[in-house]
Amino acid sequence: MDFNSSLRIAATGMHAQTARMRVIAENLANTDSAGKAPGEEPYRRRVPTFETSFDAELGGQVVEVGKLAYDMSDFTSRFEPGHPAADERGYVQYPNVNPLIETMDMREAQRTYEANLNVVSVTRQMLGRTLDILRG
Repeated sequence: MDFNSSLRIAATGMHAQTARMRVIAENLANTDSAGKAPGEEPYRRRVPTFETSFDAELGGQVVEVGKLAYDMSDFTSRFEPGHPAADERGYVQYPNVNPLIETMDMREAQRTYEANLNVVSVTRQMLGRTLDILRG
């Protein structure tokens, strides 16, 4: 595998993790987004999917962002009888977003992004050293 291939493969990983962090940020932003009226569903947590494919030009596997999936777990309910979205029993449905899980997912995505960034950095260093050897 040449330098260019390793850079492009790392770049696809960075792109995928950027998309993942964007979805996580959206989930965190909607943690408390209840419906506006009784019976209206609140925000549903989204989960990014990834697909790998073989890139013949690069000679290796690359990762691509797939479709967004919806987390079909149950919503949480809170007793808030004065809320406009409260049902007849006084409960309001809130999103199925757990901030702790989202924070851990964000941390993992950041670390994976950083790992790909390190690949880019090391590849650039190797390329620079190779040029130095060829000059000398």
